[in-house]
Amino acid sequence: MREGDDPKDVYLITDGWAYQYKTLEDGARQIVGLFVPGDMCDLHVYILKEVDYSIGALTPLRYTKISPAEFDDLGDNHPRVMRALLWESLVSASIQREWTVNVGQRDAYESLAHLCCEMFTRMRLVGLAPENSCTFPLTHRDLADALGLTETHVGRVVAKLNASGFATLNRRKLVVKNVRQLQTAARFNPHYLHQAM
Repeated sequence: MREGDDPKDVYLITDGWAYQYKTLEDGARQIVGLFVPGDMCDLHVYILKEVDYSIGALTPLRYTKISPAEFDDLGDNHPRVMRALLWESLVSASIQREWTVNVGQRDAYESLAHLCCEMFTRMRLVGLAPENSCTFPLTHRDLADALGLTETHVGRVVAKLNASGFATLNRRKLVVKNVRQLQTAARFNPHYLHQAM
């Protein structure tokens, strides 16, 4: 999906990772969100005449399209599904607020550790973090664009994380060796993910 497109459907990610981003006139990119299996890419997007962001694939991706009629039927005739959709919308807004704090208040190391904690938790919630590891397909450039850093700084921060003993990021994989210590280093409180509905 590209900025300016007329959205027709809601997308549910069923396999792979995608990212939501904004691009400035000079080509600079800011990643403003990540989608993993089970995530919907903007619940009510079909109400808009055009989207103000783009969505790209970080990995091979599978998704399901939900038409406006199907989506409206879910809301109108299935109250439990509607409640789950409202919950998902509130969690997405909560994640966005936390990303704003990452860029504005945490230092580079805390921001990277926080993103690792968040994505590890989200992957574990959908059963995709066996043995304390999960796919983590973001390149150093992607991390720079998500965290508001330079690629060089990201390289230094990833090296610091790998040396910490709490977690490692290597070859598109995150391995968490000590969850509590990583969460402490990140100032991570998982409550914003509202895991229980």
